[in-house]
Amino acid sequence: MWKQLCAVLMTASLATGVMADASLVQKQLAQKHPNLKIDTIQSTEMPGVYSGFVEDQVVYVSENADYIIAGSMIRLKDQKNLTKQLMLRQQKTDWKKLPLQDAIKTVRGNGKRQIAVFSDPNCPYCKTLETELAKLNDVTIYTFVTALKPQSLAPSKQVFCEPSPELAWYNLINQGIQPKSAKSCANPIERNLKLARNLKLAGTPGLVFANGSMLTGAYPAHELDAILKDIAP
Repeated sequence: MWKQLCAVLMTASLATGVMADASLVQKQLAQKHPNLKIDTIQSTEMPGVYSGFVEDQVVYVSENADYIIAGSMIRLKDQKNLTKQLMLRQQKTDWKKLPLQDAIKTVRGNGKRQIAVFSDPNCPYCKTLETELAKLNDVTIYTFVTALKPQSLAPSKQVFCEPSPELAWYNLINQGIQPKSAKSCANPIERNLKLARNLKLAGTPGLVFANGSMLTGAYPAHELDAILKDIAP
């Protein structure tokens, strides 16, 4: 299916005869599809194909504005995910302004590399990401427990009543073991939910890197490792 879509897109772009530019593609989109809002139209490495954003989703547009593909563009020579790079550049925040005191801190190795994770204990993709994060070395992970699901609210709050919130979170997200403490205590859950909304994270898991780049989704460890290496000082 992917090969067929690419073939259609490339055939359409070649049929135009003249290479467009980003402003012309934007103009054609407005004329042909006035109800379709695609922002930040720009050229890509693939001739005749332009990238853009529909909210926080990357899409690709043919230069005649007749075709759209949603998915990842991979550069074959080095297997680099160019779509992911676009998203990293598009969504940014100020790492220094994150209230790290509201996160559960986990240090592995020398802990020099830093990443913040917004996670819900009942989110299946969060559980998948947790497995991938466990494969990273020399990293400090700040987990902002983000109880988006109603059933996540109570156990998420109770995590912070345990002697070791880090261990309690590990048991909850990885093994489904509920916190044992029955007492109430101060917790950052409401602040974390507000922070996630302010950052406009589309859902969980959400990722924020030390350079301020943000992603949403359960990325494999090797991709996370590559991002952390790219942003290393």
